[in-house]
Amino acid sequence: MHIKELRLGNYRNYESLDISFENHVNVILGENAQGKTNMMEAVYVLAMAKSHRTSNDKDLIRWKSEYAKIEGRVHKSNGEFPMELVISRKGKKAKVNHLEQKRLSQYVGNMNIVMFAPEDLHLVKGNPRVRRRFIDMEMGQISPVYLYEMSQFQKILQQRNHYLKQLQINKQKDHTMLDVLTEQFIEISVKIIQKRYEFVQLLEEWAQPIQSSITRNQETLRLVYKPFVDVSDRFDWSKLINIFEEKFLSIRKREIDRGVTLIGPHRDDLLFFVNGHDVQQFGSQGQQRTTALSVKLAEIELIHAEIGEYPILLLDDVLSELDDFRQSHLLNTIRDKVQTFVTTTSVDGIDHQALKEASTFYVENGSITRLK
Repeated sequence: MHIKELRLGNYRNYESLDISFENHVNVILGENAQGKTNMMEAVYVLAMAKSHRTSNDKDLIRWKSEYAKIEGRVHKSNGEFPMELVISRKGKKAKVNHLEQKRLSQYVGNMNIVMFAPEDLHLVKGNPRVRRRFIDMEMGQISPVYLYEMSQFQKILQQRNHYLKQLQINKQKDHTMLDVLTEQFIEISVKIIQKRYEFVQLLEEWAQPIQSSITRNQETLRLVYKPFVDVSDRFDWSKLINIFEEKFLSIRKREIDRGVTLIGPHRDDLLFFVNGHDVQQFGSQGQQRTTALSVKLAEIELIHAEIGEYPILLLDDVLSELDDFRQSHLLNTIRDKVQTFVTTTSVDGIDHQALKEASTFYVENGSITRLK
């Protein structure tokens, strides 16, 4: 899978852009604040219908413009097709092969991407929200059903939190509606927890040999999905609904006192262990970075195994954050296999054949020039 053409209109600092790419490594050079990351972000938004940098879609619209438009021509093994996303102050309109998609869950997944940016190095040591978002974004690409279930979950969670807040301030006294919302919440939560657990198991299978290879067989990596109840291969999933129900009964007063839902997928975490030790608490910075790199490379292989296509890889100013050995491992892994976009202020000091063979572009003030 690769993106052949990208067109932007009124996107961030780009008034217009029409550019084509090769199905190998594409290096985007330029000084800071010129538009390198904006172009990379546009590819991400075209695929995911949301930015990895902001939750406010209005930030993507060029100053004094009514809307932003991203268009791309995507090549897959079964043919080519256009994708289009228009972002306005009223919302988003998405098209695949000229057909408007009524739900974004139908749109996401037509073009698959893996983003690796400096903030992804915080995947291990950052807060649980970062890791939940990572799981949800990657699962959403390969499972439209999961993406739809997550949107339903968010709606029910919002409704339940609102009602708990009403009970907290005594605007409501009837617990019947809370019981109904709790039942709905448990039903959707069980589906999400099971799917997340299965995804993490698959991701671990791909990440373990990568971690071992990077560390020359010195480190064994384990990924542990951590919901409110301990789950494992021996866990009786049929009992999860009852466990939820009992837990919610026991914390009802506490939830009403605080006006918020205290357990559920929105509070879960993903833990990383190297040689049996929690990397977040006890790992060195090098181990944390190696773990993040292994997980990102595992994403690529997992997506390929699930959909039969390699995703597009976006490396946003991340090579400078890795030492020579990790740089080489990353570039060796993706060479001749994955269409890759690399943003950097300079490739000086990075001596690798993949970059020597790359197409190179220079960005300056929202304008891109092809150098080779």
